Amino acid sequence: MKVRVTGDPAAFKALAFPYLQRDPVLNSVLISNIQGRVDSLLYDPAPPVFVSVHRDGEVVGVACCTALRGVMLGELDEEFLPLVLAAVVESGAAVKFVEGVPEVTLAFAEQYADQLGRQLVEDRLTRLHRLVDFSPLEAEGHARLATEADLAATVRMIGGFGDAIGGRITVEEEERWACDRIRLRRLWVWEYDGRVVSMAGHNGDVFGAARIGSVYTPPEDRGNGYAGALTAALTRHLLDEGTQPCLFTDLANPTSNKLYARIGYRKVVDFVRYAVS
Repeated sequence: MKVRVTGDPAAFKALAFPYLQRDPVLNSVLISNIQGRVDSLLYDPAPPVFVSVHRDGEVVGVACCTALRGVMLGELDEEFLPLVLAAVVESGAAVKFVEGVPEVTLAFAEQYADQLGRQLVEDRLTRLHRLVDFSPLEAEGHARLATEADLAATVRMIGGFGDAIGGRITVEEEERWACDRIRLRRLWVWEYDGRVVSMAGHNGDVFGAARIGSVYTPPEDRGNGYAGALTAALTRHLLDEGTQPCLFTDLANPTSNKLYARIGYRKVVDFVRYAVS
């Protein structure tokens, strides 16, 4: 087996996407992080590291390492762990997090921490869902695409979302994030009584799947069903476009897990993230 390492997202896309497209829902995190950098929608304070494992000329494993997200393993086969670990260590990347399916992620994180003398703590448990049977949810108000007039409101919300998940970016990056997604028609809001009260976005359709994310309602507007109704409306929009919707939930938040189950989302696999310090 051979390992290839590159910092070029376009070159890595050409290598990795034929492999990742076999399951675009399961591989949605890797796909969106590669495509987002090809499209200049994601920005890194340090160069990314893209790793592919090859057997007999074919890609059999993929991982990414970025300054903000850390190492993304997806469902990497544990057989390839030593090769990917060696490539990441040799790259000199400063790894803050390791995430993927539980077994291989724990093994990678432990070995990485041991080699570099770092501390390890389980940071977050999430669950990937795909839509199986759609059921709408209702709330007062209506869903619509975000426009430039919503920029201030959505920038505040992406800041609140970042605080909630422990990954806040700079104000300039928040503005750029919102501007880019408004321009691409990938950011939606729920409006009630003339106010924007909730926000949700989605990635672009790649291989027939799109992941909903950045769902956020400010504390003062919670408890009214806005986020659920907006997620349901965005799910319906993606279905109408012929796209398979998927999303992640935080397993520490039983309310959101029950909410998305009501819309029709069902478990695909659990992911774990470890913080490295």
